Amino acid sequence: MTPRHEDTEQQDFQEPVVVRDRRKIDPETGELRRQPVVEEAQEVPAAMGTGGPSAGPGAGESTVDESVAPASDVEQQLAERTADLQRIQAEYANYRKRVERDRESVLTGAKASLVGDLLPLLDDLERAESHGDLTGAFKAVGDKLISSLERAGLESFGAEGEPFDPSVHEAVQHSTSPDVAGPTVTTVLRRGYKFGDRVLRAALVGVTDHESDAAQSPIDPPVEGELPLEGGVDGTAGAAGTAEQSSNENPQQ
Repeated sequence: MTPRHEDTEQQDFQEPVVVRDRRKIDPETGELRRQPVVEEAQEVPAAMGTGGPSAGPGAGESTVDESVAPASDVEQQLAERTADLQRIQAEYANYRKRVERDRESVLTGAKASLVGDLLPLLDDLERAESHGDLTGAFKAVGDKLISSLERAGLESFGAEGEPFDPSVHEAVQHSTSPDVAGPTVTTVLRRGYKFGDRVLRAALVGVTDHESDAAQSPIDPPVEGELPLEGGVDGTAGAAGTAEQSSNENPQQ
């Protein structure tokens, strides 16, 4: 057998060279490969003039690289990280809302405390106005002060004719009258104030309840031959008055 014939026979028995694609990202689409990568075996002709068969997978060996993790594990880790980020974002949003709510509450409390210290001054202005002493520059300053406090959120309540509300009214006087249908404020001794939803001071008022006609006991008319009673209902005082009148008419007897 000639050397040329031996080289030709050796080339016929050479196995193909296998190139494994271990890239996890598809170079064409740029996306993560979701299925296990099946490495494509590409046949590359052996270099001419090699001295023997090249190293390659033997019979029955798989061409899949076992070092490449399945795509399902990557998806699971991605889902876990996404859930963590969403949870952290929700916690941060709730934290910001809570901080804003606390800050607003503290600010409202500070304003209410300041306005509460100025209520005696408002009482003095109201009394001066009722007596006719709130005039000139003093009246202009008082009006500006009241307007500024009202713009900040101060509200006054407690006027005659309002229904009595024990949550904002403090009753110091009580009377009855058939002219009202229910507990009604008929006298305002001191005006009340509230700042937003917070009651700074209750109003001191006088309350009138409804009095039915049945509550008044009727007086029995005098029977024929009897004098009307001038005293108690049992007739004792009336009889005594009749006897006294009779003795005054006849002093000689």
